[in-house]
Amino acid sequence: MKTLVIGTGGREHALALALSRDPGVSEVHAAPGNPGIGAFATLHPVDPMDGPAVAALAAEVGADLVVIGPEAPLVAGVADAVRAAGIAVFGPSREAAMLEGSKAFSKEVMAAAGVPTAGSRTCATPEEVAAALDELGPPYVVKDDALAAGKGVVVTRDRAAALAHAAGCGRVVVEEFLDGPEVSLFAVCDGTTAYPLQPAQDFKRIFDGGRGPNTGGMGSYSPLPWAPPDLPATVMAEVVQPTLDEMARRGTPFVGCLYVGLALTADGPRVIEFNCRFGDPDVQPVLALLASPLGELLHAAARGRLGEVAPPRFRDGASVTVVLASAGYPESSSKGDVITGVGRANGVADVDVIHAGTALDGDDGPRLVTAGGRVLAVRAVGYDVADARARAYAAADLVAFDGLQRRSDIAAEPLGAVEGASLVDPADG
Repeated sequence: MKTLVIGTGGREHALALALSRDPGVSEVHAAPGNPGIGAFATLHPVDPMDGPAVAALAAEVGADLVVIGPEAPLVAGVADAVRAAGIAVFGPSREAAMLEGSKAFSKEVMAAAGVPTAGSRTCATPEEVAAALDELGPPYVVKDDALAAGKGVVVTRDRAAALAHAAGCGRVVVEEFLDGPEVSLFAVCDGTTAYPLQPAQDFKRIFDGGRGPNTGGMGSYSPLPWAPPDLPATVMAEVVQPTLDEMARRGTPFVGCLYVGLALTADGPRVIEFNCRFGDPDVQPVLALLASPLGELLHAAARGRLGEVAPPRFRDGASVTVVLASAGYPESSSKGDVITGVGRANGVADVDVIHAGTALDGDDGPRLVTAGGRVLAVRAVGYDVADARARAYAAADLVAFDGLQRRSDIAAEPLGAVEGASLVDPADG
């Protein structure tokens, strides 16, 4: 099987790496990719937002499967262009991707499907926002209705901060605060059938202890020893399958990854958000533990034949991912800082260095430099969470660049104590 992965970040690196290790995959192509992906896959220049260009590239390389990683191309309808060319693509249509493209639409679907989630109000004016804040009360949760690269949410007890965030967004969704640990569950869907992957946890705040502003994710781990063992089955029955049924009823079947962001409340799991693709970095440790072929799974889903392949299997042990971010992140990012030590870290047993925001630069030969906010992710596999964590941090210690930021408490004890369990204002730090 020949595969083509669309995107440039850590998620795409992790997906392409897992496909390259699949015995059933003969070739891995990526567009536009990054220097890390280029070490084991063929890179091609393409605009990920240009559907016809992506479809033409897929035909040129003879791709049997196209995997679209980021949300923006999916919301823009790039998967539709690939499907129209007769090529199997793992990723929802433009209409189905609105589960992430619009928080208001997502809430509408959840309500129609009977999915357990937070009460909410969709607001278009400052007056509506103020009324919703007063109705739902603190802690205040305000979400940008549109895509915001994982940084469109404010959770705060400061009413003025909530109003200010809403004023900078346009249309917003104001929600009840869900109190409980947060969990990521990924479901591979073919429009009617779905299989869950192993749950993971993502650490969103920039600083230790869950302090500071939200980021795209500063680290993750899987499995979650403290989570209920029947959590995947519960979420599939109460959330994923009803959502798939509702989307099919609307004539917009969902094919791809349905990311379910959950809060484990005292009343049971409640949906915080849907995404229409794999989360980054939370999918990275999940893929590290996947024991069954990724290519076969995604190809079956793309062709509407998921039920014809076995559910995904996972190896024993655990995996931890630690993100290394550039100076100024998440408000900004530093570019062009020389990165050292990646080769040494990659050479450590059971460790992969995943590239997210890197580039090659230099007149006297290529140097690896920073090119984004989240620069690299160091992912390790171990006997258990503590072992994987120790391996990840030991390898991360080998990597350096000016202004490097990382959290020191990813997957730290107690493993069930997470920032989702208690409110931290975004301005804290």
